[in-house]
Formats: sequence, structure tokens, C-alpha cells
Amino acid sequence: MFVVAQFKGKEGILLQSTKAIVRRDLTGRSTMRWGTYLKRYGTLYLLLLVPLAFFIIFRYVPMSYILLAFKKNNILKAPWLLDWAKNGGWEWFIKAFNDKNFIDALKNTIILNLLDLVIGTPMPILMALLLNELAFPKFKRVAQTVLYLPHFLSWVIISSLSLRLLATNDGLVNQIFGANIAFLGTENNWRATYIVLGIWKECGWNTIIYLAALTGISPELYEAAEVDGASRLRKIWHITLPGIRSTIIILLIMNLGRILGSEFDRPFTLSNPLVEGASKTISIFVYERGIKGNQFALSTAVGLFQSVVCVIFLLASNALAKKFDEPGIM
Repeated sequence: MFVVAQFKGKEGILLQSTKAIVRRDLTGRSTMRWGTYLKRYGTLYLLLLVPLAFFIIFRYVPMSYILLAFKKNNILKAPWLLDWAKNGGWEWFIKAFNDKNFIDALKNTIILNLLDLVIGTPMPILMALLLNELAFPKFKRVAQTVLYLPHFLSWVIISSLSLRLLATNDGLVNQIFGANIAFLGTENNWRATYIVLGIWKECGWNTIIYLAALTGISPELYEAAEVDGASRLRKIWHITLPGIRSTIIILLIMNLGRILGSEFDRPFTLSNPLVEGASKTISIFVYERGIKGNQFALSTAVGLFQSVVCVIFLLASNALAKKFDEPGIM
């Protein structure tokens, strides 16, 4: 009993002294923490103000003009000063969906993005698997550099080169193969060329992402599989692919979120009058109607519809991934 009481007494003294130390430490740090913290990290917060101001000024402030999609078209007044459009503010949405050109642009956007998704998604994975199996590190580094360099080229440059190399009569590709193929002259050929050029430009960049994910796989797994007599294909199927599954799912979710999004420079620079039925996407429709046609309310309504659908696809694919116990993006 004496020992227990003595232990309890020491424990009480220890707890009291610990609380006093913690209280004294907390009170001491509460006055010094802000000064020391700002002195140490204040410069970083000042640097953070620059990108923060950029996003506020150029990203969030312009979002106030979303109201233009529900207001009368008048560029001389601020959107919040304009009267509401007809049909309860839905006038421009109704006009867009009654416009045959918009429906064609919507169809082309979905077709091109689906082709990009179905054909373009597996290519970087295959390329990363092939590079990962290479036994020569120097050749691997050179191949990585050559593969991701096209990512930094502008579509203006790529389209100019394509128009010369893929010309029907005097193009280099047709001269090499002795053919007379109109790569950019028919709608089906134009779609195929559009997808191939997009894969060529972005495949290397996405390959680097998968190669970075492959570095997180433990080499001991490959050694154990080799001891068990697993072939190279078996190691890829049971070790490599499961190791980068989370990265594949995250990139797939991001691509699904852009299923209705459409970049402007790629279809615009590759387009020509012969393939307008396949090349006119939503971004080109917005450019022609909004900027050239001064119908800013209509183009804002189309852009808002496009953004809402992309967000829905993004959230739905993220929820589906989490339902199968896979990591999402949020």
C-alpha cells in the first residue's frame, strides 16, 4: 500500500510538473511562435501572394461574368446591371440547343474526346512498361527525352509541319510511300490524323508520369517473383500494373473530366474547309459566335454548359473510383 501510494504520489507530482511545463511552454511559445514563424516563413508567404493574386484576378473575378449567360446581350453594361433574358433567363441555352451548328460541334467534340480517351490513354502505359523493361539506362534516358520533347511544341508549329509533311501531292510521307493519301482532306482521315498527332504530342509527357510511379514499386517484389519462376509478362501483370493502378485511375478521372472540354488551337490549326463537318468543335463554335459574331451571352451559356457537364463527369468518375476502394482526386 505504501509503495502504491508513493507511486501515486510521484505520478501526481510528475503530472503536475508536466502540466506546468506544458502550460509554461505553450504560453511561452504563444508569444514567440508568431514572431519566429513569420520571421522564418514570411518571405514564402509574400511569394505566395503573387500566384494567389493571379488566380483571384484572372480566374475568380471573371467568373462574375457567368451572369451574362442569363442576361440580355449587351457588352456596354456590366452583367449585373442588365435585365434578365427571356424564358426566365434560359433564352441563350434554348437558342444554343436549337442551333444545328452547336449540335454538330457538340457531337464532334464528344467523338474526338472519346477517341482521345480510348486510344490515347493506353499508349503512355504501354510506353512506360516498355521503357521500364529496358536494360540500358543511357538509352532509356535518351528515349525519355525524345518522347516528351513534343509536349513543349505549340500546335501552330505542329500543324504547319503536318500540312507540309502530309500534303496530298507533294507531301514527304506520300512521296516516301509512293501514295496519294489525303490525310487532312477527308473527314475520316482527318480524325485519324488528329488523334495520332495528339498521341504523338502528349504520349511522352504522360509516360514520364507513369515512369515516376514505377519507381515506387519495391525491387524485392520482382526478385521474389523471379525466384518463383515468374516470366516477364507475369511480373508486369501481377506487380507492375497493380503498382501504378492508382496513377492510372487518377489520370483516367482527369481525362473523363475533360470529355466535353475542347482545346481551341489543336482543331483550329488543323482544320480546313474540306473537313469542317468533323473539325468544328465547341471551342471553335464559341470563337465564331462569341468573338466574331459578338454574341457573348450565347457563347457564355455554351461555355457554362460545357463546364457543368465536365464537373459532373469528374465527380461521377471520382465517386465510382472510390466505390471500388481506389484513391480518387479528392
